[in-house]
Amino acid sequence: MATGASGGSPSGGAARPDRSAAAQATVPYVEFESIGKSYDGRTLVVRDLDLSIREGEFLTLLGPSGSGKTTCLMMLAGFESPSSGTIRIAGRSVHDLPPRQRNIGVVFQNYALFPHLTVGQNLSFPLEVRRLDRAQRRERVQRALRLVRLEGFEDRRPGELSGGQQQRVAIGRALVFEPSLVLMDEPLGALDRSLREEMQYEIRRIQRSLGVTVVYVTHDQQEAMVMSDRIAVFNRGRIEQVAPPEILYEEPERPFVARFIGGNNLLRGRVTQVDGDYCLVDVSGWMIAAYRVTACAVGEEVIVAIRPERVGLASRPGKYSNQFEARVESIAFLGDHLIVRAQAGGRTDFAVKIPNVTGHGAMLEGDTITIGWTAADCRALAVDDEEGGW
Repeated sequence: MATGASGGSPSGGAARPDRSAAAQATVPYVEFESIGKSYDGRTLVVRDLDLSIREGEFLTLLGPSGSGKTTCLMMLAGFESPSSGTIRIAGRSVHDLPPRQRNIGVVFQNYALFPHLTVGQNLSFPLEVRRLDRAQRRERVQRALRLVRLEGFEDRRPGELSGGQQQRVAIGRALVFEPSLVLMDEPLGALDRSLREEMQYEIRRIQRSLGVTVVYVTHDQQEAMVMSDRIAVFNRGRIEQVAPPEILYEEPERPFVARFIGGNNLLRGRVTQVDGDYCLVDVSGWMIAAYRVTACAVGEEVIVAIRPERVGLASRPGKYSNQFEARVESIAFLGDHLIVRAQAGGRTDFAVKIPNVTGHGAMLEGDTITIGWTAADCRALAVDDEEGGW
């Protein structure tokens, strides 16, 4: 259920402090400072977490189940309290504010609509709690219906709506009282794939039209990539990296991010040579030239990450700076492309993604092929032994 106090205009965005463009670029709207959270006093589910969110930003908390992302959202909403650290909104600590006084809208995965109320009554409920008069409630409900494209549905009950329409009502209810901040916890998890994709663009459209700050939780990396201005990647209660989607994809800084965002071939090896921004890594006898993400010295272990779509089939010697022979283990047909799993680099599941073009049938399981990639397309990352298994 949405929480908070009213104020502002939905046509121009939620009510927020008056700041210059320069100030908005430097002063965070939401701040997590040294946040820790434990439910039993021993195990930290969130640890030493620092995160700043800009006003008007769409920021996604992305990570596997149990990584701490939803706990952070619940602490921001006021439904949970931090064990340590400070949370600020618009520069003010909110630890002494109950949820209803934080001016925050919340959208849950299960919609949390009142089944016995109509769409209009569900939308009006947060306004009644805030004691707006009948005329104001009517105006804001109609505005919210237009915003979520549900004009004419005011008198229907949730049970008469599709899943996507119910989610639109939930979003409208979180926005109808014009909050300064909207939190969304896996809001599309109950929808089928095509409806999820439609709602991703709808949520982003609404956020952009209002300019409201959104903090969104999901474990679906594709969803996060499509919707977000920035993504904070969570793992084991901490943030591994915060960056725009393109940066996370192209320039992962840690092995977990490389594996979780889009998938990578991760090969463990030892540095044999360093030359400026690049290094040479011995991976099971392969000498791989890679871009150095972090400082490394000769003799150190690193993880080399190469995306499957950056691996090509070498038609001639010397086509790539990194070029090796591999044995085809399996070929999976996925419509517009194929995923070839090969024995390569000491692994039996080295992935190569190739377009579905005429001639791919010449490759069969058990064949020896030549694969390759450029040094700029693979990255040498510091080993994270907490992850294990690399």
